[in-house]
Amino acid sequence: MKVFLLNPPFKTELGKFSRASRSPAITKSGTLYNPLWLAYACAYLEKNNIETKLYDSCAEQTNLDKTLKIIKNYNPQLIVLDTSTPSINEDVHCAEEIKKVMPNVHICLVGTHPSVLTEEVLNMSTSIDSIARHEYDATVVDLAKAINENRDLSTVDGISYRKDGHIINNPDRAYIENLDEFPFVTEIYKKHLNINNYFFSAATLPMVMIMTGRGCPSRCFFCVYPQTFHGHKYRLRSAENVVAEFEWIVNNLPEVKSIGIEDDTFTANPDRAKQICRMLIEKGIHKKVKWWANTRVHTDLELMKLMKKAGCRLIIPGFESGSQEILKNIHKGTTVEQAHKYMKNARKAGLLVHGCFMVGNKGETRETMEQTLKFAIKLNPDSAQFFPLIPYPGTEAYAWAKENGYIKTFDYSKWLKEDGNHECVVSYPNLTSEDLVDFCTYARRKFYLRPRYLIYKTIQSVTNLDEMKRNLKAFSRLLGYM
Repeated sequence: MKVFLLNPPFKTELGKFSRASRSPAITKSGTLYNPLWLAYACAYLEKNNIETKLYDSCAEQTNLDKTLKIIKNYNPQLIVLDTSTPSINEDVHCAEEIKKVMPNVHICLVGTHPSVLTEEVLNMSTSIDSIARHEYDATVVDLAKAINENRDLSTVDGISYRKDGHIINNPDRAYIENLDEFPFVTEIYKKHLNINNYFFSAATLPMVMIMTGRGCPSRCFFCVYPQTFHGHKYRLRSAENVVAEFEWIVNNLPEVKSIGIEDDTFTANPDRAKQICRMLIEKGIHKKVKWWANTRVHTDLELMKLMKKAGCRLIIPGFESGSQEILKNIHKGTTVEQAHKYMKNARKAGLLVHGCFMVGNKGETRETMEQTLKFAIKLNPDSAQFFPLIPYPGTEAYAWAKENGYIKTFDYSKWLKEDGNHECVVSYPNLTSEDLVDFCTYARRKFYLRPRYLIYKTIQSVTNLDEMKRNLKAFSRLLGYM
């Protein structure tokens, strides 16, 4: 039995499409995330002694024709094909083209979009044999075994498929609770991927991304993964297991300069975060590799100082808005005052901050957008991103926007621009989609082209060679779009 895990090609002639990002696109900064979910599934398949190949067409910028040749040469019985909302039409087309050259292969689609709009996606093409909903690591293992043993698919929890002209939705699969049972995902990167392909503008390179936990206890109404994929319960790897993977990276991927912890909120369990930090220090790993993590503005100074001591270089909060009313509307569970305190504490701790800001949320006006920009400038993080709301299917934001008639199109091919960059698909009576996009462009210029900011970045680059390389690469990409 051979399984082929594919991050399929999408606009590869234009750039590297980051399908694994929370907002998939060919981004302004050139961000390209590791194909985390496919890689973890690959690890689980290999643990179960199933021969597997992981291929990232987006990272390699391999077009469809070349991708088909690679698949055919491998000759798998099962293909697990990743998807995203803006690429779904092309993803289904890829499945159809695979079927033309390999009519007997079983094609299973995965990702947030088919997890939510399962029947809609299955009805797009008969080339789709099944969909593995939500987290699919164990699901694709069972699916591979069922295909190999010629068993009925009704035995596989977590999948949807066709039978006798009807769509069958098997029961949901229970989430994996013991995350320590996974092999290290970085072993999969080393075996199957070129880590130099992956990029995040705020990271030192080369980089790798890992998960130390799945799920998020927060209830932000726009966030796609907790609502459609891995739920709101934060399931954790043990501190020992996380630190062991750090140690493995240091010993087996010595070229790696930074590790990204891609949990929705690494600091959701502060005691565990502290335990990981202490162990990194005890083992001396903090002197060998830097790391970054997603956090919330509740993170206190004590934990920040310990994270810094343990080798953390960067923290990433979702500030979202400078309007307290909007933060309330989107169930953010944070305050503007907490954000200001968070930034003060980050500076005291010596941590860099990449701030995330959004416009177009429930209750947005021109005044609140300006309020957010002033908020961002006053906070003055090391870097910032400004996005219009993208209401992905399955989120509360999508339900709200759809119910009120704010979504301009349900043609998902138009959810990105022709060049693969983010597009705004919401439009309100008081703010058009063009208004939101124009404001984000304006906000980037105002934030990044400030004399104070440019002087700061010049000093940072002159005093640190790694930061200089990062700044030059990210800034050159950004200026190209500006």
